[in-house]
Amino acid sequence: MKIFYSFLCFVILIFNGFSQSKESGLFENGVSEQLAHLRKKQISGLRYTLYFDIPNQKEERIKAYSIVNLNLSDISQPLLFDFKENTANIKTIEVNGKKLSIVHENGHIVIPVSALVLGKNLVSFSFIAGNLSLNRNDDFLYTLLVPDRASTLFPCFDQPDLKATYRLTLSVPKDWSVLAGANVVNKLEKRDFAIYTFGESDKMSTYLFSFVAGKFKSATQKPGLEMTMLYRENSPEKFRVSADTIFNLHQQSLDFLEKYTNYKFPFQKLDFASIPVFQYGGMEHVGAIQYRESTLFLDNSATDSEKLNRAKLIAHETSHMWFGDLVTMKWFDDVWMKEVFANFMADKIMNPIFPRVNHNLQFFTAHYGGAFAEDRSLGTHPIKQHLANLKDAGSLYGAIIYNKAPIMMRQLEASMGKEAFQNGIQKYIQKYANNNADWNNLVELLDAETPLDMKKWSDVWVNKSGRAIFTDQIEYDAKNRITSFEIQQQAEDKSENIWPQVFQIGLLYANEVKVLSININDKNTAVKEAIGLEKPLAIVYNYNGFGYGVFPLDGNNLDYISTLKDEVARASSYSNLYENTLLGNVSPEKAFNCFLKAIQTEENELVLRIASNNLNTIYWRFLTEKQQNKVQKQLEGILYERLQANLSPNIKKTLFGLFTSIAYSDSAKASLYKVWNREISIPNLKLNEDDYTNMAMNLAIFEHPKADEILEKTRTSFTNPDKQKRFEFLLPSLSKDESVRNAFIESLKEDSNREKESWVSVGLANVNHPLRQGSAQKYIRFSLDLIDEIQRTGDIFFPKDWLDNTVGKYSSKYAFDEVQRFLKENPNFSPILKRKLFQSTDLLYKAQNIKKETE
Repeated sequence: MKIFYSFLCFVILIFNGFSQSKESGLFENGVSEQLAHLRKKQISGLRYTLYFDIPNQKEERIKAYSIVNLNLSDISQPLLFDFKENTANIKTIEVNGKKLSIVHENGHIVIPVSALVLGKNLVSFSFIAGNLSLNRNDDFLYTLLVPDRASTLFPCFDQPDLKATYRLTLSVPKDWSVLAGANVVNKLEKRDFAIYTFGESDKMSTYLFSFVAGKFKSATQKPGLEMTMLYRENSPEKFRVSADTIFNLHQQSLDFLEKYTNYKFPFQKLDFASIPVFQYGGMEHVGAIQYRESTLFLDNSATDSEKLNRAKLIAHETSHMWFGDLVTMKWFDDVWMKEVFANFMADKIMNPIFPRVNHNLQFFTAHYGGAFAEDRSLGTHPIKQHLANLKDAGSLYGAIIYNKAPIMMRQLEASMGKEAFQNGIQKYIQKYANNNADWNNLVELLDAETPLDMKKWSDVWVNKSGRAIFTDQIEYDAKNRITSFEIQQQAEDKSENIWPQVFQIGLLYANEVKVLSININDKNTAVKEAIGLEKPLAIVYNYNGFGYGVFPLDGNNLDYISTLKDEVARASSYSNLYENTLLGNVSPEKAFNCFLKAIQTEENELVLRIASNNLNTIYWRFLTEKQQNKVQKQLEGILYERLQANLSPNIKKTLFGLFTSIAYSDSAKASLYKVWNREISIPNLKLNEDDYTNMAMNLAIFEHPKADEILEKTRTSFTNPDKQKRFEFLLPSLSKDESVRNAFIESLKEDSNREKESWVSVGLANVNHPLRQGSAQKYIRFSLDLIDEIQRTGDIFFPKDWLDNTVGKYSSKYAFDEVQRFLKENPNFSPILKRKLFQSTDLLYKAQNIKKETE
């Protein structure tokens, strides 16, 4: 009877805890703001001790154990651990030496008030580790826990402002290597396994905890700080060409950041792993950065752009050591802060590393196209977004935070002055080191360094969405001299928003360009410096590429663009032409012809890439089939002829990329086949294994008569087993047999077939290529119906990638109607996913108006 009475009391206590938590909204799925705030007040002195027993076979379960030390200042509410796994995965719970019954609901393990004490508490769990974020492969695995996936792996408090230290032990097959956020302090071999014990890590948020284990090679260098890299790349040539550069770029980034922030490198170590199937370019785990292998390892065929992109990626992830890892956002609504600083600092770091690069041009080409692609869509959103629950944090990522935010930050630096801006950043790092901060904390520090009204300035740039559409009103006298010059700004969404910004305009004359600096602070801005000047041949808006918006453009006078001597002015003008085309201000044919001229004359790789990408998009998305047939032969002829000219390898590589994307006529296919089969060699064009693989895939999509032979020869040519597995995965998406392609799409219903997300994205793009859309469009609705599950099971970028490579590939009325039908039949469709859908289908929406006008 006494036992029954004790048990009854325990149940009542648990029930009361549930009731309080549910009533206060703490107990919902995910981590609500309320729960995060409560735990931040409640918990301190957090330390995790973790043990994972990793078997040889990836199908076997991973047994795990954890001990959590923490201090509690409030035990009026139950303590909720986050564990987004099946309850059956939890084996035992012990609190302060006493075993507890398992209470697990809505992804939370509930520790009742009765088991807790004020002050020091010790909680231990034995459990089966969750697989969702373990990224298990046959002979390696890696964790990827951003933004809220630590709780899919082990019980924890999965919120960024509860930083902790970690002591990790891994048992792995003895021929495996390991990497984590601290150094190995002990290794013990036991039969076929090795047990690695790591020292105590630095303080970090849960999303930054990680480990890598598997059959990796290892390299250690000391370019300053000693660093170790795990890698699987098996090309001796790529390793020889790349390794020293990879280590040196990390050190150069460290040196710059220490000087800029006036704060020494803040962690025990800076090691990294190169992973073939990694979902992102990189991830800034403390002490153990992870990279996608293909981005790091380049060979002698790499273009300057590819080398620059690698350097920027390394600088980006290294910058996170200060911006994100040392100073972390309080809540994921400020995730953009760590990304904007990582991108912004990476751009700065490139200046001394690539002294011959035009860094203003590089900044423009890196950020503006991506920012515009989302900001002009119906799915646009402010840089800072509200986040009610951490389970939705993955939806915050995208081009607005990665591309628009750095543009905003550059405008801010230009408005404040570089020295004042840097002073504010140094004070920010110093004040919030090993802690958490939000945007308002930074605004307060920057505000003290400048007369600029920071709150007002940031309100429109950070808290409002959209971009400016500029128009002008210019009057001339009888002698064709300017008597009045006014620039008007109107928000694209017709709101009253005004973006204060600085940029230049160039007045183009026969023998000179007169450049004027413009400071926009209001809806209408008078350009007084222009009064009295002669009427120019053309007005080049955003001459220095600093302005953000769509600028006036004379669609009947485009020939001047290719003649501009300033590279940034050309890039900005080509970008502005494309944006004006999407707005319907310039016809696709006129834009296409202007970009075609650029293809024939442009000798700057970055500018050529803008023109090339824009031409490619207009060709496939906005020209009718009749128009395509009219220009296709001309385009492929111009490209192939220019490939024979005496041009730099970088220019050749960009032109060849465009040629391979449109080489589907019989004559062009024959030429492409000869290059692929190494029957002919294009002078000064350096091609690598990946280029030959892409050629093979394009030849299959273009239905070359020898497609099967091409694919089989490619499949058996790989020396790297990881690349061979990728290609074999993609083969069904390349098949000429529609039923095989259909089976590939149907197989993606199973989440196990979507594990290699970057592979899936390429496969989807193959199936939904414009030349195959007649047979593939029946799967548009299939792709839309599956997006909820993609969001639930995929990593943060995958839902957008899925949409981009399915319905986002289309321009047809059929596809547009499918989207409209889907939205009508799903009135409660997730607002988050709806925004992603609108971003992905922006060109589909634009095409309905553009093609209507064309026809």
